[in-house]
Amino acid sequence: MKRRTAREKALQALFQLDLNEQEPTVAIEHVLEGKGSDEFLEKLVLGATEHQQEIDELLKGSLENWSLDRIGNVDRAILRLAVYEMKFEESIPENVSINEAIELAKIFGDDDSSKFINSVLSKVKGQLA
Repeated sequence: MKRRTAREKALQALFQLDLNEQEPTVAIEHVLEGKGSDEFLEKLVLGATEHQQEIDELLKGSLENWSLDRIGNVDRAILRLAVYEMKFEESIPENVSINEAIELAKIFGDDDSSKFINSVLSKVKGQLA
């Protein structure tokens, strides 16, 4: 599975987890729709859920005039996915994570999502520096 596809599937799994109490592995199985699993996909979903509290704290510090619970579920899932990559996946350059998140926002978010995602992740990047 290509990394872009794995990110899309990870986003879908994180979105499901945000809406429903379930095990991350169940959400991964659901988005794979019977197809074989992917190591990168599993690392993204399991890592983002395992470190969600720390990720959310970084996000809260990067939001101006917003609270995390006011952000739409899709945008929140994209942000969590990208922040996980930026903080915990050292082999992936931060700019790649930001660009991939912006692309996900263009596909799955609304008209303003990509600008919002870019703004928040740029602030997170500053916090991580």
